[in-house]
Amino acid sequence: MAEHHAIRYYNQMPGRPKLLAAPVGTANVDALSRRGERYSIKGVVDAKKTGTVYPDSIDPEKQLFEYIIVVKMRQDWSLDSIYEFTWKQFLECRSWDKRMHAWYLGLSVKTLATAERFPPL
Repeated sequence: MAEHHAIRYYNQMPGRPKLLAAPVGTANVDALSRRGERYSIKGVVDAKKTGTVYPDSIDPEKQLFEYIIVVKMRQDWSLDSIYEFTWKQFLECRSWDKRMHAWYLGLSVKTLATAERFPPL
């Protein structure tokens, strides 16, 4: 649902890049812009953190995407809001999940204030 909401939103919103779904199985990337920018999309309903982003096994500091989009949804799965973080913002806000050996974004007010916020259409 999150990918559907994000791609639909970006494609309908003037001034946002047009997105296409990334091929199934593409690691850490869910959508691509026509300019080749990679987008990771994470959906949340009541969560306090996003799903995980696994680092590259050979180069843990490798840039995995240009943007990460957090799609906040209501209990009925309708769109509440969208937050867009650049790669640099992701690096500044990410936290390490020791159990999963991967990164995630906590969804505190402070972290979300770092991102560009888009209300529903």
